[in-house]
Order: sequence, then C-alpha cells, then structure tokens
Amino acid sequence: MSNYRRYFIPGGTYFFTLVTYKRRHLFTDAATLALLGEVLRECREKWPFETAALVVLPDHLHAMWSLPRGDDRYSARWGWIKKEFTKRWLANGGSELPVTLNEKYEQRRGIWQPRFWEHTIEDETDFDNHFHYIHYNPVKHQYVSCPGDWEYSTFHRWVKAGVYHADWGCSKYLRPPIDFDALKDTFGEP
Repeated sequence: MSNYRRYFIPGGTYFFTLVTYKRRHLFTDAATLALLGEVLRECREKWPFETAALVVLPDHLHAMWSLPRGDDRYSARWGWIKKEFTKRWLANGGSELPVTLNEKYEQRRGIWQPRFWEHTIEDETDFDNHFHYIHYNPVKHQYVSCPGDWEYSTFHRWVKAGVYHADWGCSKYLRPPIDFDALKDTFGEP
C-alpha cells in the first residue's frame, strides 16, 4: 500500500485533483454540474475557503484553494463534498458503478476514486503554474481549442478581472509559456 503524506500548512494555498470512480464521465450534464456547484458552495459557507481556480471536466476536477489563517482542514472539506455529492446524486436517481467486495467493506461507493491529489503551493511561480494549468486543462485534454470555450472553469472570471486575455491558451495561437509535461508529476494525472 502506498504511503500517503499530506502537508498541512494553516492558511495555506493548495492545488487539488479529484477523479471520478474508474474515470466515469459523470460531469456531463447541467443537473450534475449544478449539484456539484451547490455542494461546493455549501461547503464554503460551513468552512470558508477562497477558490483561486477551478475546472470541472467530465471525469475529474482541479481546484486551487486558499484556506483561512490558522486553518489546514482541506481534507475534511473534500471528504464532506464527496460524501454530500454522493448522497444527493444517488437520492436524485443517479447511479453508481459496481465496487469490489473490499471497497464495499470500506464503505466506498462507485462515484469517486478514493482519496484525492493535493499539492501545497510553495511560492508565486508555483501558484502561477498551477493556476494556468487548471485553466488550460480543457485544451490539454482536447475538449476545446481555447480555455474560454470551456464553460465549467473560473477562466471566465479571470478574463473579466483582466488577468487573462480572452484568447489566452488557444491552441490555434500560442500555448501558454509553461512546460506542462515537465510538471506532470505535480498535478496528480497520468
């Protein structure tokens, strides 16, 4: 079994990757995406955090959060989000994939992969790399040719705020000035 080590920096900023069970394309319709958004907002009301960046793709999501001063409980937040989404998804008629006997014994459901990937943001360069990675992700996975074409992303908020130009990261123009392949181990994706 792998030895997982997480870093807990009170008030820290973190990058996360959460994946659906067996990479099922779960986030493909408006109702499911609305449910995920509702659960994320409720969690933020209960346990505050600031979302610097977020993208939801059909089988995974990436987020970058900053926690309040003195707070390092991101695992509790993600655990609640996954549990609450699963309960509501199933209550609304959603289905789950079959799980193994061992997973059933561990009370796992066929909605999310166990655990999640976390990376503690170390400095401004690290922040920028992860921030851009999140917004470029739909292009990386070839869902769209421009980050602005993907609806389920904070990219649009940052265009309105003047952080990004609307054509930033478009594959028909120039790729962002980041070597994502060299950084792939940091992002929790194969």
